[in-house]
Amino acid sequence: MAAAVFVTRSIPGAARALLEAAADVRAWDREEPPVPRDVLRAAVAEADGLYCLLTDAIDADLLAAAPRLRVVSTMAVGYDNVDVAACTRRGIPVCNTPGVLTEATADLAFALLMATARRVPEAERYLRDGRWRTWSPLLLAGQDVHGKSIGIVGAGRIGQAVGARARGFGMEVLYTARSPKPAFEAGCRARRCASLDELLGAADYVSLHAPLTPETHHMIGEAELRRMKPTAVLVNTARGPLVDEPALVRALAEGWIWAAGLDVFEREPVTPDHPLLRLPNVVTLPHIGSATVATRTAMAVLAAENLVAVLQGRRPAACVNPEVLGG
Repeated sequence: MAAAVFVTRSIPGAARALLEAAADVRAWDREEPPVPRDVLRAAVAEADGLYCLLTDAIDADLLAAAPRLRVVSTMAVGYDNVDVAACTRRGIPVCNTPGVLTEATADLAFALLMATARRVPEAERYLRDGRWRTWSPLLLAGQDVHGKSIGIVGAGRIGQAVGARARGFGMEVLYTARSPKPAFEAGCRARRCASLDELLGAADYVSLHAPLTPETHHMIGEAELRRMKPTAVLVNTARGPLVDEPALVRALAEGWIWAAGLDVFEREPVTPDHPLLRLPNVVTLPHIGSATVATRTAMAVLAAENLVAVLQGRRPAACVNPEVLGG
């Protein structure tokens, strides 16, 4: 009898084909809305494998409804939507998709930095709204990027890739990480800061690339925002809850920092009346960090390969709790 797999969203055809070659596949075949909780709960009751997205909460309550579940594979690098500890207690591998989205996400992070620094969306709206009457010396003047300093919070794959792009703009690269990154320091002339406070006080641009954990939740709050330069720009393409949003709204409205570029939010999707969307010094995107056709396809395929590998008794390419795999 073939294994049963449930997929929580419409995914690229190449990934779907891999799953269908190895299992009986059921899916919530829609782009939106996300799979309703009751549908997901009913589906996992008979599933051996679960292919999910970051929008799906895979918690202990859901796992309790899935007695046959043997693997959870998420089409994302981050896995804060999955209760990994609960999966580990059940011996269920949790797989993710690191590596394949590094360059696309770094591109987007730097694009967001540039667009925020140079007020690109604001300038485009100004022109389209018919408000451009004449050239003026300080009309829509932004911040320099070349020659400035960037502070990278979390120098993993994506953070280091952003640092490499920053060096191309002649920027000084600062970073924080749990351990030194000698290759990064050599390749990008990066300097590790002794603390987050040191980085925040020195950097013209602060780019967040830390994973979301209980320790990093709201790591950027009022005290940290007040520590930053009044000309500084905060960029977040990692996870929304790294930032205390009410504090960020105040910081931007009252001029503690100059601007912010955000691809992620505490609760997604945001509503049109969200306070951050009403501020002129914020550039916002709908969580599209890895959204290129090639990258999203590669992520989908890797997530499928991971899931199939576990079901077939092989070691997956990426597993966040490898202790459950044994030798």
